[in-house]
Parts: sequence; structure tokens; C-alpha cells
Amino acid sequence: MQSIFNPETHQEILNRVDNLNENLQPNWGKMTVGQMLAHCQIPLNVILEKEDYGLKPNWLINLLFKKSMYNDKPWRKNMPTPKRFQVIETKDFNTEKQKLVTLLNELHEHKEKTNWQPHPAFGKLTKDQWGQMQYKHLNHHLTQFGV
Repeated sequence: MQSIFNPETHQEILNRVDNLNENLQPNWGKMTVGQMLAHCQIPLNVILEKEDYGLKPNWLINLLFKKSMYNDKPWRKNMPTPKRFQVIETKDFNTEKQKLVTLLNELHEHKEKTNWQPHPAFGKLTKDQWGQMQYKHLNHHLTQFGV
């Protein structure tokens, strides 16, 4: 599985973000492209320890969902988004795009880091699991908007 820590994968994601425009419509779901860009910042803020969004460890979530966060199986379309991760307010496309690119580049600067804090909900993750999870989430939403 691809990882956001891989330089080629990082560049691929940046290129795909660059191919977004504010007029794109989602292939599924309700978010606008600006809302999607804001939503994609949430897990990056978690890994960079900028925000925890009130996440708490939960053994049931770990048992049912943890492996699906970083395995090769694509997430299904129209999966429900937990309320704390929903972006419902109008978002400026250009502002959110720049914020996402900044976070992606900041995370990539840490690509050699090996000792990561536990995920606030999923607990201990390896560097590979963190990187794969970030890629999988971004890929899901970029595919949602056709890029």
C-alpha cells in the first residue's frame, strides 16, 4: 500500500490536489470541494499533533475499524462521517487548498521520524500504518472529486 511518507506518493497527492478546481462536483457524497479540502486536513492535524478532535480510545472501534484504516481495500463510497469530522460550513476553496498543501508538506518533512505518538482513537500505529492511513484517506476523497 502507498504511504504519504514516500516521496513519489507525496508528490502524486500534491499533483492531484493541484488538479482540483472549485467547480468540481463530487462523484458521491454531499461535500463541496472546499469542504472536502477542509475535511482532509483533520487527520493531518491529528498526526502532526495539532488537534485531537476529542478522539478517545475505544476497543470496539479498534477491533472493527483499525485495520481498515490502512489496508489495501478501498473504502466504500458514502461511508458515514463522524459528526466531529463533518465540515458543513461553506469553505473557501483557495484557502483550504493552500492549508492542505501546507499540512502535506509539513508532514512530509517528518518522513524520517520513526517514533510517533499513539493515535488518539486507534492507539499505537507504526510509521507505515500512519503513512498508509493518511494516503488512503486522501486518495478516497481525491477520487471522490475525480482527480
